[in-house]
Amino acid sequence: MAILSKIRERSMFLIVIIGLALFAFVASPKDILDFFNSSKVDSVGEINGESISRRDFAAQVEAYKSNVGQNVSETQAVNAVWNNVLSEKIFKTQLEEAGIVVGEKDIYDAIIEIPSIKNAEIFKNEIGLFDEEKFKSYLANLKSSSEAQSNNAWLNWLQTERSVKANLEKSAYTQLVRYGVGASLKEGERAYKEGQTKLNGSYVYVPYSSIKDEEVEVSASEVEAYVNAHKEQFSTEEARDIKYVSFDIKASQADEEALKDDLNYIVPAFVKTENISEFIEDQGTDISNDDKFLFKNNLPTVVAEEIFSGNKGNVVGPYKFQNHLRLSKIVEFKNMPDSVQASHILVSYVGSRSANTEVTRSEDQAKKLADSILNVVKKRPSKFAVLAKSVSADKSNSEKGGVLDWFTYNQMVPEFRDYAFQNKKGSVGIVKTIFGYHVIKITDQKNIQKAVKLATIAKKIEASEETENTIFEQAEQLAYDITNGGSIDDLAKEKNFIVRPLVGLKAMEDAVAGLGTNRGIVRWTFDEETSVNSVRRFDLEKGYAVVVLTNKTAKGLTSASAASAKVKPILIKEKKAALIAAKMNGSDLNAIATANSTEVKTFSNVTMAAPTLSGVGIEPGVVGAIYASNVDKLVSNVVGVKGVFAIKVSKKEVPAELPSYEGSRTSLAKQNQGKLSRELFNSLKELAEIEDNRAYIY
Repeated sequence: MAILSKIRERSMFLIVIIGLALFAFVASPKDILDFFNSSKVDSVGEINGESISRRDFAAQVEAYKSNVGQNVSETQAVNAVWNNVLSEKIFKTQLEEAGIVVGEKDIYDAIIEIPSIKNAEIFKNEIGLFDEEKFKSYLANLKSSSEAQSNNAWLNWLQTERSVKANLEKSAYTQLVRYGVGASLKEGERAYKEGQTKLNGSYVYVPYSSIKDEEVEVSASEVEAYVNAHKEQFSTEEARDIKYVSFDIKASQADEEALKDDLNYIVPAFVKTENISEFIEDQGTDISNDDKFLFKNNLPTVVAEEIFSGNKGNVVGPYKFQNHLRLSKIVEFKNMPDSVQASHILVSYVGSRSANTEVTRSEDQAKKLADSILNVVKKRPSKFAVLAKSVSADKSNSEKGGVLDWFTYNQMVPEFRDYAFQNKKGSVGIVKTIFGYHVIKITDQKNIQKAVKLATIAKKIEASEETENTIFEQAEQLAYDITNGGSIDDLAKEKNFIVRPLVGLKAMEDAVAGLGTNRGIVRWTFDEETSVNSVRRFDLEKGYAVVVLTNKTAKGLTSASAASAKVKPILIKEKKAALIAAKMNGSDLNAIATANSTEVKTFSNVTMAAPTLSGVGIEPGVVGAIYASNVDKLVSNVVGVKGVFAIKVSKKEVPAELPSYEGSRTSLAKQNQGKLSRELFNSLKELAEIEDNRAYIY
């Protein structure tokens, strides 16, 4: 690592120390105490007037991370726990207002029904049934041990209790509301008839695509008016927009050439050395050597021809492969098959990987047994299959007489592989592997060809100190030039850098598209002191990023400019519909079709349950208009998903009356209750008073 990089690594620590020293110098003791006792430091937030303790919240975050595992980031854990707490507090408030209490017995009864607890062996009695006394004793021991020392198991248990209680409260309130949501028999009858009535008739269809987008103008004021008229659709969280240029630390051509020179320097010594492994260890390699043979198609194409036309002892390279420069010394050539068929008898022993609990023989005993089997099968080859069935520990093939399917060079463990591929067809011998002793018989081999064993020194192509410093200086210079009034777009264009925009960063995100996880960038954009057009250089895992804050979106209504991409197509569609409607004149469908240079089409057996028009696609609004219109009456200017329609129904086939509409009513009630389950929490969340301080803490 460059010296400059080490200074940069320590710069933040020095700044913090100097900053605190200056703060202590100018601030009174009360100011310092007020700073560290700020409510934003002690409270993660407030839900319906109830403060969320930072300490309690942090404990829940740690418990969540412990349960989920290492793959979850800090921010992901914080967000998950926040959503859990939010749900818990919101439903708790609703239950309190409804006068419903979830008691300790309710929680306990739910816990002992959890399958992982009810079926746990440690809580079962002598006859295999769940024993509550054992369970209670376990909890008592868990709690007592937690009082003596820090006990993650007890903390996790408390979190389990909390989760169960929250789920019970949510379930209780949801069930309470579900009782008030359903459907009447009349609604069931209407749903049945709407879904089953078959509609037949004719229509004229003029698609929106018949008018080019550029023929329709939409102004910024029209977009703004639409947003104001549909505020519920355009409410937004606080967000930030940025532009950035990333600088990856990667090796230059000069770095690669310097590494190549270093490798070329050791080629003569590599050729002469007889102790290859010691030489490679002394020189160092970034990829360990695998002592196996390679066929020509296994080698990098850049050197395959040169290696296979070379001689034992030759050194090939340096050559580039997979971001490394490599030197490969030819150790040995051998003619080998590319696949083998063999049979084996496996003799396991105590401690071998294949041994089951019934195996009691020692390794020495296993070796003696394998030797005796080898002697028998050499004298009487027909005994191999018989002994495999009666002795072999490999039950996957013992019944087949130990016969293995055809296998390639890399499919078997090294010892088995080497025997099977380096000996001739018909050979019988013993090898030891991690599974035990194998008596192997080579029954067939295919595609015998030349193979090579190599010893390779590989060095990763990495950026030098000089290159790293140059990249850092480029990033610093760009940040400096922007700070002094330059435009990131103009400066990047001038220097052939790529500017990447990113819209809509949220306060509790931890990833920046294109840069990976970088909570620091997100926090900086939301810092009160970071203003629009502020610039800062950030360290990345393998480089730097120069970031400019381009826009701040306050919580509330989306701006017209930000909503334009969504609203403009809607307004274009509305204007096209109006232009098409103006031309949809005529006393009948034929006249309307002629006026619009199209034709009359028919539809048959269309239903509200399957609102598809042949040749057009799914058009629920149009089919709804068809259902609502009278037979033989012309209805024009029906605005659909893909265009504007004129319709005329010729026939409605109403389904037969049912003796009872209970089934339809039940189905409709379930649909309504399903919608309730999906939307209830979001609706309650909108009504709740929520103060969220997470972004100030994490």
